[in-house]
Amino acid sequence: MLESSAPESFCPGGQERGGNNSFTHEALTLKYKLDNQFELVFVVGFQKILTLTYVDKLIDDVHRLFRDKYRTEIQQQSALSLLNGTFDFQNDFLRLLREAEESSKIRAPTTMKKFEDSEKAKKPVRSMIETRGEKPKEKAKNNKKNKGAKKEGSDGPLTASKAAPAEKSGQPVGPENGEELSKEEQIRRKREEFIQKHGRGMEKSGKSSKSDAPKEKGKKAPRVWALGGSANKEVLDYSTPTTNGAPEAAPPEDINLIRGTGPGRQLQDLDCSSSDDEGAAQNSAKPSATKGTLGGMFGMLKGLVGSKSLTREDMESVLDKMRDHLIAKNVAADIAVQLCESVANKLEGKVMGTFSTVTSTVKQALQESLVQILQPQRRVDMLRDIMDAQRHQRPYVVTFCGVNGVGKSTNLAKISFWLLENGFSVLIAACDTFRAGAVEQLRTHTRRLSALHPPENHGGRTMVQLFEKGYGKDAAGIAMEAIAFARNQGFDVVLVDTAGRMQDNAPLMTALAKLITVNTPDLVLFVGEALVGNEAVDQLVKFNRALADHSMAQTPRLIDGIVLTKFDTIDDKVGAAISMTYITSKPIVFVGTGQTYCDLRSLNAKAVVAALMKA
Repeated sequence: MLESSAPESFCPGGQERGGNNSFTHEALTLKYKLDNQFELVFVVGFQKILTLTYVDKLIDDVHRLFRDKYRTEIQQQSALSLLNGTFDFQNDFLRLLREAEESSKIRAPTTMKKFEDSEKAKKPVRSMIETRGEKPKEKAKNNKKNKGAKKEGSDGPLTASKAAPAEKSGQPVGPENGEELSKEEQIRRKREEFIQKHGRGMEKSGKSSKSDAPKEKGKKAPRVWALGGSANKEVLDYSTPTTNGAPEAAPPEDINLIRGTGPGRQLQDLDCSSSDDEGAAQNSAKPSATKGTLGGMFGMLKGLVGSKSLTREDMESVLDKMRDHLIAKNVAADIAVQLCESVANKLEGKVMGTFSTVTSTVKQALQESLVQILQPQRRVDMLRDIMDAQRHQRPYVVTFCGVNGVGKSTNLAKISFWLLENGFSVLIAACDTFRAGAVEQLRTHTRRLSALHPPENHGGRTMVQLFEKGYGKDAAGIAMEAIAFARNQGFDVVLVDTAGRMQDNAPLMTALAKLITVNTPDLVLFVGEALVGNEAVDQLVKFNRALADHSMAQTPRLIDGIVLTKFDTIDDKVGAAISMTYITSKPIVFVGTGQTYCDLRSLNAKAVVAALMKA
């Protein structure tokens, strides 16, 4: 751990605007956190190769404990004097480091699931057998079909087997069983019965083949005939097949053969194989289609999961919408363009996070940058500075400047009331000797504030008083006399009111630079209204330039902070706060939110950014 009072060394160019609080050098990574109130920076260094999830928690805990433990010492002394001296924080740091390491180990490592704990082990064996028995059911159906076909085709042999016992019995076949026939008649009758029996069997087999023919799928290859009308002998060979080497009885010429009984089965086999080939082709096509579908799904998930590096083309449309949104919220156009450009430079080449879109990534980076802009490096703490001036027995001087009609005198009275509530006495210097009624306005405010804090409540001490010399006098001289009067009378704070002037009015800007150079106030506050957009940038730039150009000192005094007025009239169009802070890198010290003395607030950066990003 390292504490330092010079955060500039880690923030090149002053305030870090990108929202990044880490710095990598070769094999080391540094993470730091700024404390603008006490001007401290807390740094944690570790090897870049290590993935430490508790670094942010550690640096937050160290920051909180160190600030709370040494708050009094830092307020009484300076942070640098404390760090140069001796202080005991080693044991506290080791304890916080040990707690952070233990908090990261709370999550137990995942163990592999055993087979006994799986869902498959809980299934009974019977359910597994039933799920696997679906295919045998289909086979049983196919076997029933084949058995039916066999029964139809075997009718002829059955009739022949029935006739065989009749022949073996030696009894004459026919209606005249009791008559004796001659041998010639018996042979003739037996021949006729034989022919009839075999003819019926072949007809039945032909019918069964006809009934099976419509069930065949796919196209059959047509029979090819020669041009001369004579077919191939091998194809048209319908000779009776042999059984066990003995030729079967040839059918007579008057019996017609039905195609499909012999070679037709071969065509059916070819049809099945072709259908199988088609099914195989479909099956082979299905994995590719499935693969393409899965590839599309994984491609979509890949686009969501963080494996894509952002490019300018990816962010261009989102940044255009963000720029238009900022301009609509009263951010100056040039500053809106510069903000979007800085976000694009920061995110270009960055790998997106898990399940994050381009819009959410750009929006988050822009929010972080806006919060950093509204929290500048130097924080103005008036109460601490006033107490420091009291120790040196001198008044704390604040000068107010700005254009006409922004509410300098009204907000000066609000700040006077805030200082009175904190127990400090205030002297108001009426240095606006140009505007009619300016002195009378401050006199009325002084009378009202004196009624709220009368001397009787403060031991007879006058808490607020007006120092004025009328109109047409030199404002720088009046301010000098007011500061001397406050030193002699023991006032804690001198608030110097100046005349409103346009940033292009050279004589009045020269007079303002003279007043600041001669009296060297502790704090120069620019008062600007929240209603302006691009005009706020022009006012601040030209005021700072005029103070630098017309100052007689070698190191001219510029604006130290901003008072943003009429904040209650703009709803969520809070872009002027961004414009003013961005162009000067100076903090917004006070925000005016109404017409009463209590309507004075400090700026909440996160609330302002939330209102700015609100659709």
